Amino acid sequence: MNKIILTLSFACLLYTSINSQIKIGNTNIGKGKIEAAKNLATAITISDEEIAMAAAESVKWMDENNPVCKITDKDNKKAYAERLAKIFEPYKNYDGLNLNYKVYYVIDVNAFASPDGSVRVFSSLMDIMTDDELLAIIGHEIGHVKLGHSKKGYKQALLTAAAAKYAGDTQGSVADIVNSDIGSLAQTLTSAQFSQSQESDADNYSYKFLVSNGKDPQALVTAFTKFAEMEKQAGVDKGLKSKMLSSHPDSEKRAKKIAEKIKKDSKKNK
Repeated sequence: MNKIILTLSFACLLYTSINSQIKIGNTNIGKGKIEAAKNLATAITISDEEIAMAAAESVKWMDENNPVCKITDKDNKKAYAERLAKIFEPYKNYDGLNLNYKVYYVIDVNAFASPDGSVRVFSSLMDIMTDDELLAIIGHEIGHVKLGHSKKGYKQALLTAAAAKYAGDTQGSVADIVNSDIGSLAQTLTSAQFSQSQESDADNYSYKFLVSNGKDPQALVTAFTKFAEMEKQAGVDKGLKSKMLSSHPDSEKRAKKIAEKIKKDSKKNK
């Protein structure tokens, strides 16, 4: 597999790239329809159960349209499936969540967690991370689910899709919306945008996740450090990078923040 290291953030690790391999369907939703979705937000009621159902359907579509590594595979994809199972199997029911996991065999450097509890890790991300670093990333993604960030973002995606489908008419079910716009909704899972405060909260959740499970939180620091190096090597346009960092703290600063937290907590425990 030819691996391409892509510019990335951490909530949804992949920014964008013409070299991306992951299949996410048609995502052409105009600005007017997005604004219409905001207006529809007060008129459409979507339950937590419906959000979970819709998210599960989106993940199912992703699973069916991307190469999934399986333990029963006869090639090197088997190793990815076995490794993730070893790393993540003990945490499938962590913190009251019912989690499931798979590996996508793609060149994109990414990972995401869905409101329904589905965790998907991309093989090229696994290639550059140690087991503990990968667990730190997964802990961050679980944090977005547990703290409600993923649910909130996906709900907005459903509202946007509703506006695109019904153009102001609020008739129709969530299932209708999902069936008509599954590719765009799947894309929402892989390219979610979270606020800086949400990112920081998810970072802290991952930190606590590692500590509570007897893992060294330094893995979160080294993971961020690897991302920071990748960002430097990619040579992202300064204007674009500035725009991205307006909603995502950069990896170098996040690594420093976690390192300071480790040092502070170490002094407390002495």
